[in-house]
Amino acid sequence: MQPPAREPLSHARRSAVHLEVRDHYQTEDPDFLAWREGRRFHPGNREAWWEGWHDAVHAAVTRGVTVRRARVVSEPLSEYVCFEYDYAVTNLAAGEQVRWLPRRQTKGLAIPAVDFWVFDEELVLFHHFSGDGVLMEREYVSDGTLAKWCMNSFEAIWERATPHEEYKPA
Repeated sequence: MQPPAREPLSHARRSAVHLEVRDHYQTEDPDFLAWREGRRFHPGNREAWWEGWHDAVHAAVTRGVTVRRARVVSEPLSEYVCFEYDYAVTNLAAGEQVRWLPRRQTKGLAIPAVDFWVFDEELVLFHHFSGDGVLMEREYVSDGTLAKWCMNSFEAIWERATPHEEYKPA
């Protein structure tokens, strides 16, 4: 399945931010299953993991778009989030900035209960998942007020979050 953010990312002019708030996603993901079997992602071995999504991020960053991803996580990390932590080296290699915020440090923040992307502070892409982590619906919303609220929430999380290079999972 093509990542739903690829198309709007290809049109972004300034920024793309992604907030992830779940501890579990689709556990039948082939990359996750391979990781469970011992596969690891090494930045120097791009041919083993570089995909179309990485091309899209790299192209956006090359044309000046800032791409940031923040993850709000429970500690200790779930097995799936451990996989995401290891996989983040691929996001970084493509040009994304990644930060981590333990859920216990979110007191006082307004955090949406759904994952989202915001492109150029205008278009919001919400991801609606089932309880077991299957993506059920993608919802694109062009609403300046909602986009601003999502951006404010993201920025508050980003400010508290730890850059990937410094984050040590509990």
